[in-house]
Amino acid sequence: MPSPNTPSVPPPLTPQERAVQDVLTCFDAYARVRAARDSVLSSSRAGPWEEERAFDDLQRAVARLRTASRPR
Repeated sequence: MPSPNTPSVPPPLTPQERAVQDVLTCFDAYARVRAARDSVLSSSRAGPWEEERAFDDLQRAVARLRTASRPR
């Protein structure tokens, strides 16, 4: 029995849960790039290639989620 001060190890993620985590991570990255696109600070600005790459990553993550969510 684990002690109250020792965190328990979470169960492994299912493929669908892993895909959801990936979509959320990619969406966050895309949102940050979009926000940086219009940044007042020139050093913080993101170029169109960064936005395109983040969007492509997000699309791939969504496709993986759809694949993982299909009934077998």
